[in-house]
Amino acid sequence: MKNILVPYDFSDVAHHALNFATELARKGSDCKVTLINVIEQPTPDTIKTMGIVGHDPMESLYIKMLIDTVKGKMEAIMADSTYKDITLKYKIVLGQPFKEISEEIKTSNIELVVMGTSGSSGAEEFFVGSNAERMVRYSKCPVITIARATSANDIKDIVLASNYHDVPVSFVDHVKKLQKVFGAKLRLVKINTPASFTSTRHDRKQMEDFISKFGIENFTHESYNYSNEEDGVIAFAEDIDADLIAIGTRQRRGVGHFLAGSIAEDVVNHSQVPVWTFGLDNA
Repeated sequence: MKNILVPYDFSDVAHHALNFATELARKGSDCKVTLINVIEQPTPDTIKTMGIVGHDPMESLYIKMLIDTVKGKMEAIMADSTYKDITLKYKIVLGQPFKEISEEIKTSNIELVVMGTSGSSGAEEFFVGSNAERMVRYSKCPVITIARATSANDIKDIVLASNYHDVPVSFVDHVKKLQKVFGAKLRLVKINTPASFTSTRHDRKQMEDFISKFGIENFTHESYNYSNEEDGVIAFAEDIDADLIAIGTRQRRGVGHFLAGSIAEDVVNHSQVPVWTFGLDNA
């Protein structure tokens, strides 16, 4: 991992994400952490309401003041001795948060996004939480979402939730690298629900075949009964006091997403444990 991106709006959860990302960066070599703050461009209606003049938002006094304010805050973070041993930089861009973050991932070869799952209010802030779900759904690289202060040095047990059927090789490779970075144990779990029930014998055989096929090491495996998959993943993680949840998403879009939803997105929205997601469609 050489390039980590942290969407940053100066909220508490964004700061938790920054600290997690910098601790993660210390585990590697030559790793760079970039903070990105997206200032949303005013719409024509907003411009009219706020009395902003001029066709170019960059020329407006309002936008210039926002940029100056954000720049001052970012420079204070850059000067913080806490991060003196980290290659840390920042970007301030105008536009729509999801679009600009996605563009940064593509153009800067970002390998991991670490972001908070809720944001704070204020003129210069872009509510990271409202964009976390979209990043999980569409991101071309893995995303770690953080809901509360968490140390990357404390990640010792990683829940891997899957159906263990037709799992892409690339996804498993990413999971194994994640496990190696943290030096953690993988806690494989298959969530059994009334709507999708399989026997213990079936689940054990499926997971053992998965373990053998991909050469999984340092692990436990079990099935877990719950009323639905997303709550089951969170409940299992809580029961074993896990430090991180790893889960793939099919990144459904449009009508398909509306009808089927995304287990990964629901887990991200409700878990207090950090969640690592990666699109199976990208694998």
